[in-house]
Amino acid sequence: MKVLHTADWHIGKVLHKEPLLPELRLFFDWLIGFIEDEEVDLLLISGDVFDLANPSIRDKEFYYECILQLYNSGCKVIITGGNHDSVGELNAPKEILSTINISVVGGTPDDIKEELISIYNEEKQLELIVAATPFLRDRDLRNKLSDDEHYNNRAEAIRAGIKTHYQTLGDLCLAQKSAVPVIAMGHLYAQGASASESERDIHVGNQAAVESSIFPSVFDYVALGHIHRPQMVDLNPIIRYSGSPIPLSFSEKEDKKIIVLLEIKENEIVDISEIEIPKNRELIKISGNLSEVSSALEKYDPKYTFPSFVEIEIIEEEFSALILSQVEELTQLYESNEKFRILKSKTVFANQLMDTSSLFTEGVSIEELKPMDVFNKRLESEALDGKTIELLQGAFLELLDTV
Repeated sequence: MKVLHTADWHIGKVLHKEPLLPELRLFFDWLIGFIEDEEVDLLLISGDVFDLANPSIRDKEFYYECILQLYNSGCKVIITGGNHDSVGELNAPKEILSTINISVVGGTPDDIKEELISIYNEEKQLELIVAATPFLRDRDLRNKLSDDEHYNNRAEAIRAGIKTHYQTLGDLCLAQKSAVPVIAMGHLYAQGASASESERDIHVGNQAAVESSIFPSVFDYVALGHIHRPQMVDLNPIIRYSGSPIPLSFSEKEDKKIIVLLEIKENEIVDISEIEIPKNRELIKISGNLSEVSSALEKYDPKYTFPSFVEIEIIEEEFSALILSQVEELTQLYESNEKFRILKSKTVFANQLMDTSSLFTEGVSIEELKPMDVFNKRLESEALDGKTIELLQGAFLELLDTV
């Protein structure tokens, strides 16, 4: 049996006003070819299928095109919801999809047993159990803890709720007394994970990051989503983030994008391998003075399917309004360029003191900043003491988690 682990497709994602759907389409075409060539039996998608809770009609059309092709490939699919996903949006067609071997767990069900999905072979023999856990929202976790349990802070309570959830699933798997492998899915932030700029903070601004030890030993593999860089957790090869299939921010420009392939033989996972996803677009950053950047852009010749996305950083010694004007002219010069697009531009004057306004650099709109960055920017304009700022930041994080 072969199982593929992927996550964080973020259908509908826009990078600096440039839609990423064309690139995602090429990834999916390649994925379908890989599934058919390798005769993959099961695909796991660990959350953040969509980038927005209210996806556009175009994005939903692409999602259902993917569903149809996966069905035609003969591959079973399990989809769990992420923190970007709407539980209702994912769950709405789940009953229909279940008839074509596609299981959806958009949010935490009332009965945790519904997260356990048994996979059978053509002879109706049990081959695998999947604990398909979606992103656990605060309200789900509060219901897991008894009233007599007390914690020092909200982050500690959330960690305890996540641990209790997985422990309960582990106990249920042990109770089945089955010899088949067990895979857990999850959409969460693990301690020590290397994040990029494109993840949205979860669970008290990531303060409730969990340790890898919360996953019971009954799980033979843990297929995680949320972090967009592929990586093992605590260097443990059976607890992994697959990462996003395409770069979702300039901070991921050097990342290798992968899917994870598991091979199961005689009721054991005998191999776990990373399969590199073909690159269809380059994201690059070009830094230097105006002359150096201008020369580098003139010589740049990308070799991928789609035009490159370019971030430029102009570094000059002294402030000059003329330089700012010339930078604007440079970006306008390449607006209709077929080889690349300048999506992000920043000008730095080395001898000019940085002030708080530097948060909003040229080429960065407020929509591209994290909510906490914007809120902190607002706090900086007020004459507040440290304790008040800390209280306001905590209250803001709680509001974010409930939205």
